[in-house]
Amino acid sequence: MRPNPTSDSDTMSILLSEYRPQPALVTKTTQVTRPRFPVIDAHNHLGDEFGGGWASRSVAKLLDRLDQAEVRAYVDLDGGWGEEILQQRLDNFKAAAPDRFRIFGGVNWAAWPQHGHHFGHWAARRLRQQAARGADGLKIWKPFGLHVRDHLNQLVAVDDPRLDALWAAAGELNLPVMIHVADPVAFFNPLDAANERWEELRAHPDWHFPSPPYPAFLAILEQLANLVARHANTIFIGAHVGCYAENLAWVGQLLDRCPNFYIDISARIAELGRQPYTARRFCLTYANRILFGTDAGPDLDTYQTYFRFLETNDEYFDYNPAGIPTQGRWQIYGLFLPDDVLQKIYYQNAARLLKVSNQGEN
Repeated sequence: MRPNPTSDSDTMSILLSEYRPQPALVTKTTQVTRPRFPVIDAHNHLGDEFGGGWASRSVAKLLDRLDQAEVRAYVDLDGGWGEEILQQRLDNFKAAAPDRFRIFGGVNWAAWPQHGHHFGHWAARRLRQQAARGADGLKIWKPFGLHVRDHLNQLVAVDDPRLDALWAAAGELNLPVMIHVADPVAFFNPLDAANERWEELRAHPDWHFPSPPYPAFLAILEQLANLVARHANTIFIGAHVGCYAENLAWVGQLLDRCPNFYIDISARIAELGRQPYTARRFCLTYANRILFGTDAGPDLDTYQTYFRFLETNDEYFDYNPAGIPTQGRWQIYGLFLPDDVLQKIYYQNAARLLKVSNQGEN
């Protein structure tokens, strides 16, 4: 009997990087070029092309792009911690279109050795200075809990009480704290054949945080929960679905415990879209606490993919149409959210926290 040519070892052995499976499913495709309701993008950046130093003509170009996506307000998390960077963004963007931009400041962790035990109070004073200049919130970046060290070169825990003055100042100033710690879970798992984001970590080895030497993933998340619970008068926005998109039950429990906790969906439709039943229930249950965001810059293709995900019941489509999926080799499903929930996620929740006029909904 002649061997089947398709069983030849040369044919069957291919590199994973060359594997491009084409789904045989016949499913509908809904083109959503504009959202059903106007949008506030509560988690994004104005770096790269639209970064500081661009003239007013570039701001006009940016506004035109946002208009195409019905984005009525855009949160830039790149205000940094220095007066120069923050002022540059306030001058370039917020001054040009004050109703369209919200600029968040940050914390200069590198200054901890200089200020020692008094760092938390120093950071609180700096936040008050940023607010006086026009900052609309505080962004805490992912190195917090992983890399930030104190004056004794000890790793700083997310719930370190020495920072209580900073979080209290944010609450007194009524500035929301956008906080990103730890995630994704796969970045903390062994880099072996079982890691579902092996390709991504292979391409970015500095994104891998095995324990040891890094803290365990759940240890960092429990520190986040402690922090949010301890500062009930401060609004915290857990970036990327509360930093644990793989476990919506855990995020829901924290939302239940802490009325001051909110989340955004930025850069996590890959996770939400592969658990559509659970994600839809989650969105219906916590509709008042979820913010829209993409974390991908003012990119029309990304916006339209998010709109399709939230608004349609399309099945098994790419969350990242450009080649191999960047976060894992799977497809996603639309959530088909009702209008009242879409209005809250797209606009109303962020408008309330960021003091954006409700006129944008009309």
